[in-house]
Amino acid sequence: QVQLQESGPGLVKPSQTLSLTCTVSGGSITTKYHYWSWIRQPPGKGLEWIGYIAYSGSTNYSPSLKSRTSISRDTSKNQFTLQLSSVTPEDTAVYYCAAARPGGKYEYWGPGTQVTVSS
Repeated sequence: QVQLQESGPGLVKPSQTLSLTCTVSGGSITTKYHYWSWIRQPPGKGLEWIGYIAYSGSTNYSPSLKSRTSISRDTSKNQFTLQLSSVTPEDTAVYYCAAARPGGKYEYWGPGTQVTVSS
């Protein structure tokens, strides 16, 4: 069974870069046809898709976050990483990593990790 686990700092200062890693077990991030995604949920709001890195290594980002977002992977560690630059308090959210299939159905989710942006 595929399991995902987010890790990273829970507190980031404004203007800094938020960096989170998702470690995948029970399956390879290069397996067709999974899209390894980052999603967040700000307090009191709905889920917001941030972007993904595909099994092939290609990436796709939300237009509203594209200028600040980078998603990369380390296939030797079976991990993928989110970097979100120039954060503000509006980036405070629970961040999830997830695996999506073609068509947008999310098959696996991590438990989520709270990230607060505050000085």
